[in-house]
Amino acid sequence: MSQPEYHIRVITPNDDAAIAAVIRQVSAEYGLTPDKGFGVADKTLDQLSQVYSADRSCYWVIEHKGQILGGAGIAPLKGKSDICELQKMYFLPQLRGSGMAKKVSQLAFEYAKQQGFNEIYLETTAVLVEALALYQSLQFTPCQHFGDTGHDACEIAMMKTL
Repeated sequence: MSQPEYHIRVITPNDDAAIAAVIRQVSAEYGLTPDKGFGVADKTLDQLSQVYSADRSCYWVIEHKGQILGGAGIAPLKGKSDICELQKMYFLPQLRGSGMAKKVSQLAFEYAKQQGFNEIYLETTAVLVEALALYQSLQFTPCQHFGDTGHDACEIAMMKTL
């Protein structure tokens, strides 16, 4: 059986609705409802291409046969010039286990280094068991919460030195 061909690329305005739908679907799958302070509640969810066009920010989507299956972004952490945040990393079930999460993470790490960041921060929650295992395999370690990310329901904060 051949390996599906996935493409990682920078988000465009044409991807906004599709990646927002992915984030909403995965959030619902894990019970991460908008009323609880998770990323799915962000007012900018339907305009991520605009959000990540900001300085030192980027969002990548993973596409297969014209369908957006997931994505992840990097943006500066508010109030910390040398720390960025790994944001909105969500993957549909058919993408999980494909190795694409590690690939998009490595792309994000390289981008962060090029932008002059020294560390990458993230917030997550214990119900995202697969995500926690991924972050640990990528050498993220638990840390204190930083900044005002607006995701107060994410009880786990992690950091990685670049």
